[in-house]
Amino acid sequence: MRTAQIQRKTAETQVEVSLTLDGTGSAEIATGVGFFDHMLRQVARHGLFDLTIHCTGDLEVDAHHTVEDVGITLGQAFRAALGDMAGTVRYGSAITPMDDALSLVAIDFSGRPYLGFAVSIPAVQLGSFETELVEEFFRAFANHAQAALHVRLLAGTNSHHIIESVFKGFGRAMDQATGRDGRLTGIRSTKEIL
Repeated sequence: MRTAQIQRKTAETQVEVSLTLDGTGSAEIATGVGFFDHMLRQVARHGLFDLTIHCTGDLEVDAHHTVEDVGITLGQAFRAALGDMAGTVRYGSAITPMDDALSLVAIDFSGRPYLGFAVSIPAVQLGSFETELVEEFFRAFANHAQAALHVRLLAGTNSHHIIESVFKGFGRAMDQATGRDGRLTGIRSTKEIL
C-alpha cells in the first residue's frame, strides 16, 4: 500500500493528512473553509485517492494559513506515499471542462519544485474563500511534493467553474502521474535518480 500520514503543527494551524494513492476516491475533509473542502473532495474523487484532511487554523485572521499549510502537508504526503518512485509513471496531464471553463493541468514528480500558474479568476471571493489562495495552495503543494506543476486556464468566465475545473484536472493529472507501469523496473529517468 502506497500510503502516508503527515501532521503539521504551527502557532497558526494544526493539519493532519492521511493519504492512500491506490484508493477509490473517498474523502473526509474538514478545514473550516467550505469552498476549499469542496475543491479538495474533487481532487480525491477525480484522482481516486483516499484522502482525510483535518485542519484547525486561525480563520479569525483569514484562510491564508489554513490553505497554505494544507497545501504543504498534502504535498509532503504525496512525496512520502510515492517513496522511491520506482515503477511510477511520474508525469500526468489533464484538460478538463467544467461548463464554460476549460483548464490544463500538467505535473511531473521530478524532484524539482516549480509552479507555473496562469489562471485569471474574475471573483475576488467565493463564500469565505479568497480566490487568490488557489495559487497559494498549488505553490505550497508543488514545493513540498517536489513537483513541477503547470496550471493554465484555456477558457472560462464563471469563477466557481474555473476553480473547480482546475481542481478536478489536478486530481486527474495526479492520478496519471502517481500510477504504476509494470514495464518500469526503476525510476523513470535516464539519470536513474530524481
